[in-house]
Amino acid sequence: MRLLVTGATGKVGQAFLPAFLQDPRFAGWSVVALCNNRVIEPRERLSVVKGSVADPEVVSAALSGVTHVLHLAAVKETPEQAIDVALKGLYLLLDRFCRLDDARQFILLSGDCVVGHIFQDYPEPITEQSPLRAYPGVYALTKVLEEVMIEQVGIQSGLKWTTLRAPWIMEKDDFRHAFALGEEQFGGPPWSSLVGPRRHEELSKGGYFPVMRDARGGYLKRSFIHVDDLVRAILSSIDNPRAFGQLFNIAMDEPVDYGRLSERMRAVAGLKPAEIDTPFHSNWLDNSKARKILGWRPEVDLDALVERAWNYRRAADDPRIVWYPG
Repeated sequence: MRLLVTGATGKVGQAFLPAFLQDPRFAGWSVVALCNNRVIEPRERLSVVKGSVADPEVVSAALSGVTHVLHLAAVKETPEQAIDVALKGLYLLLDRFCRLDDARQFILLSGDCVVGHIFQDYPEPITEQSPLRAYPGVYALTKVLEEVMIEQVGIQSGLKWTTLRAPWIMEKDDFRHAFALGEEQFGGPPWSSLVGPRRHEELSKGGYFPVMRDARGGYLKRSFIHVDDLVRAILSSIDNPRAFGQLFNIAMDEPVDYGRLSERMRAVAGLKPAEIDTPFHSNWLDNSKARKILGWRPEVDLDALVERAWNYRRAADDPRIVWYPG
């Protein structure tokens, strides 16, 4: 078996590759990584093809001998690249993969942007049957179209596809940084746009934790997933007949309650709560289907997220990388 991984140098790809290569279930498999802006070094069982997924020749070369595809590559809020890379790239991969005699499975990593996460209001937990309602922006739009494209290609061609829909993905100290009140924003609109420049200046001096409230006045609830749990879900899906033709929500068992999180921050770091009213909506990405069909369950809950993020200390050769701003 041979697995093609796009986006192999990103947050998920860098966590996935070593886990896959060390998993005894895939000991006889080889991997080819399709890289563009950043390149990884080839090693045993891992080869590299450099180029864009929007280039037909590059895609054809990368798919040589491939039986499975894991499509992690994505274009964020970059309108000039969105159609050519995100949508054309996926179409080229699907079109050429479906022509292969040994094509077995195509896995797409999607995100909760397709249901608008905190920007859209849902009256109940969001399941795989909930309507697609993208929030404003090109990234969410392309992910909606990707989910539709892979399902429809499956109907047209008989492709065995799997889509994993993840919320905000955390690694290392991401969770701590997401709530930092400084100038560098990570994972949402600038704090100053929510609290105003004067109050933001006060909060950014330190000692505070942002406790956002939703549009109804309650504490905001939002879904997260640790990258390690997402990688385990991907591994559970590869070459798994129960995953063929299926969409799965891959999230923590419960959304993070910002009120409860604030209490933890007072206990762990002595941070005072800073109440922030927002127009956002509390939502819950229901992972029941993945738990029942894949036999997967997240291991990192809220307490573990806090412990990992606040105890993590970066080495000099481990710079923090903001893969995308929100």
